Amino acid sequence: MTARSLHSGEDADEFDVEEALALVKEDNGAAHRAPAPPPQASGRAPEPHAHHKATAWAEARATAARAARAVTRGARRAPVSVRLEDALGLTLAAPLDALTDLPSFNTSAMDGWAVAGPGPWAVRDEGVLAGHAEPAPLTDGEAARIATGARIPPDTTAVLRSEHGQTDEKGRLHATREVVHGQDIRPRGQECRSGDQLLPPGALVTPAVLGLAAAAGYDTLTAVPRPRVEVLVLGDELLTEGAPREGLIRDALGPMLPPWLRALGAEVTAVRRLGDSAAALRKAITGSAADVIVTTGGTAAGPVDHVHPVLGRIGAELLVDGVKVRPGHPMLLARIKENQHLVGLPGNPLAAVSGLLTLAEPLLRTLAARPAPEPYTLPLRDEAHGHPYDTRLVPVVLRGDSAVPLHYNGPAMLRGIAAADALAVVPPRGARPGQEAELLELPWASAGIGVCFT
Repeated sequence: MTARSLHSGEDADEFDVEEALALVKEDNGAAHRAPAPPPQASGRAPEPHAHHKATAWAEARATAARAARAVTRGARRAPVSVRLEDALGLTLAAPLDALTDLPSFNTSAMDGWAVAGPGPWAVRDEGVLAGHAEPAPLTDGEAARIATGARIPPDTTAVLRSEHGQTDEKGRLHATREVVHGQDIRPRGQECRSGDQLLPPGALVTPAVLGLAAAAGYDTLTAVPRPRVEVLVLGDELLTEGAPREGLIRDALGPMLPPWLRALGAEVTAVRRLGDSAAALRKAITGSAADVIVTTGGTAAGPVDHVHPVLGRIGAELLVDGVKVRPGHPMLLARIKENQHLVGLPGNPLAAVSGLLTLAEPLLRTLAARPAPEPYTLPLRDEAHGHPYDTRLVPVVLRGDSAVPLHYNGPAMLRGIAAADALAVVPPRGARPGQEAELLELPWASAGIGVCFT
């Protein structure tokens, strides 16, 4: 089975050293691995078993990033020209240079009057609106009504704001406060001159960048293309609709992975459900044109865990074969071709999330030329139990200046991660209350979901 419900009763308060040792044997179907010996009386963490050859968590993430850099160095991902409406989230592959002065003409920064010379001023009958041709010049002692963004008439001294002027019974305009030469006029080129570099290559295209590009005259942007990802969902036990029944369970990863992968900068080209067929898996992998293939389940050594055997038959190179992290230990990263990789996620849902953030995130981020997020830490409000020698990723919510570990954090559970703002990176043997922990932010952390299972 590829999406078993091991440890479905696991609760953060019940996770102890004995359970942690058992995880070495049980986590996500890795029953073929022998448990580590019990801790010594000295309290020192036990050494990993001789067969525990998994990669350390931080090194696994670094390996995934290096694999992507090897692809980008091969110049196989040529920049693309993308319309502004399709460019959000991409990375600029060329400088964003101003195509014009900004503003491209002298404009009014406020609604009011354009005035020339000292007041009081005679007000023109015809005002000046945005989007119209250049108005006639003003003469000394003359004013014209003007709208924000409208072109400044030649020979204008300043713009007098509506709230700073009043007219007398003869219709003459008087200032109610001092008028400073050039006030509330945005001069041509105030923000930039034509040819100025507004943003360098490597800048992430945000909504503000789209606005800047449009203001600077762009219809398209030259960007790094999104890595194409194909998701292969494995497991005969998975239902695509309805409630679990008769030994069958709902596929949680099929609905969850595509939007998460898109949030990581990928273009998801297909989601295919293959069941537990080695032949179908081999055909899907060898026939895929995606930059990255993501499989769910089948990464351990059970009777229907076909990922390792299939990768061996097609001559793939295993870059990461198991990671010292819980949940998600039997994840893997393989190079299928020079410019194609496969990320094998465990079938248990939270274990799959762990694999997604451990291997897929640095791989896709680097392929998309996105900047790495700045690492940050917060103190844990409560104790976070640890594995004897593996890193643990624990869902947390952020409360003030601390992170609160959540319950329902077993490998098969999504209840904790669904309420989480981040995952805390808990070192071997755990973290005490008040101890700083590295946090991995989740894409929806700013959505303000306030559910908390503590």
